[in-house]
Amino acid sequence: MKHAGNMADGEALSPPRCWAEIDLGALRHNVEVAREACDGMALMAVVKAGAYGHGLEKVARVFAAEGVAFLGVANVGEARRIAVSGVTARIYLLGATWSEERAEIVARGWTPCISSMDEAAHFDALARAAGIALKVHLAVDTGMGRGGFVVDGIADVFAKLQRMKGLEVEGIGSHLPSADEDEEFTREQFRKFWKIIAEIGVDFRWRHLANSAGLLGYEQGLCNLARPGLMLYGVSPFVDARSQLRTVMCLKSRVTLIRNLPAGHGISYGRSYVTQRETRVATIGVGYGDGYPRHVSGHGAAVVIRGRRFPLLGRVTMDQMMIDVTDGAEVCDGDEVELFGSQICVSEVARWADTIAWHVYTGITPRVERIYLDR
Repeated sequence: MKHAGNMADGEALSPPRCWAEIDLGALRHNVEVAREACDGMALMAVVKAGAYGHGLEKVARVFAAEGVAFLGVANVGEARRIAVSGVTARIYLLGATWSEERAEIVARGWTPCISSMDEAAHFDALARAAGIALKVHLAVDTGMGRGGFVVDGIADVFAKLQRMKGLEVEGIGSHLPSADEDEEFTREQFRKFWKIIAEIGVDFRWRHLANSAGLLGYEQGLCNLARPGLMLYGVSPFVDARSQLRTVMCLKSRVTLIRNLPAGHGISYGRSYVTQRETRVATIGVGYGDGYPRHVSGHGAAVVIRGRRFPLLGRVTMDQMMIDVTDGAEVCDGDEVELFGSQICVSEVARWADTIAWHVYTGITPRVERIYLDR
């Protein structure tokens, strides 16, 4: 992609040396894939952590236009940013709330999940003082261990919540910690969740358990709402589902320098790599300061230049990295470089770094310019 120089106050602005292209058309396509997998269920699009690094407000606006039932966020700061941007889709807080956050939640009509009786009582008092019945969801811990009421005695818990006139318990949800790793445990979570709903004996407006892996890999039963995150951004936890999805983010940089180094020359900090031959080395204008993971160093990492893969040499530094382009005589200064995207899957980068795709996406730092494409 060519970035034309712009003019500001009479001065030419240089193009970015590291940027992330966000394909909004791919985002819409992935929503449709999720809807097909849902088989009639509604969607809560998870947009926490800056929409997985893709840009909170811009992505939330796309999902809202696609008619999702909820936008799932981690905290009130994210909720506020969405609301201030003018997006009117319902906002759901995915985790427990701190006491100082709850007055704003009630005032703005956001939907919290309830994980404790103290939390419920506080919301109840705030809502009654405001003269409203706040819509909330009952959070149940079926095995995640992060929040929600434990399963034993859940019917009694719900009975107490029903007596709180400031609350309208319209939904019930839980979370899957191992849907892409432990099928037996996950299936037991689904059975446990369905049993809880049957025991309570209430026709909840919203019943939700599945994340992306849960949606793609399991029958949903009594659930009527799913909470996909990663798959909306083009990555599936299951190999056989990846071809259905489209890559949304491409992280790119450019060649800033090319030099020929002799055999026996160390490259980067620690001299973990020493050239074995005369080597043509391209310096790339991206590093861990941009969010490209340092831990890919020494694990077979590569980038794509002019449609070909070239290997990383030595350690990724804060602002730059070095690539072996000895076999790429065509590579030149200013060439565009793909770090991940359509030719290198972010999951591959995550494997090199011994981490997960979520971590790579959310680690892309603010100094990386997001460029939105609508195609």
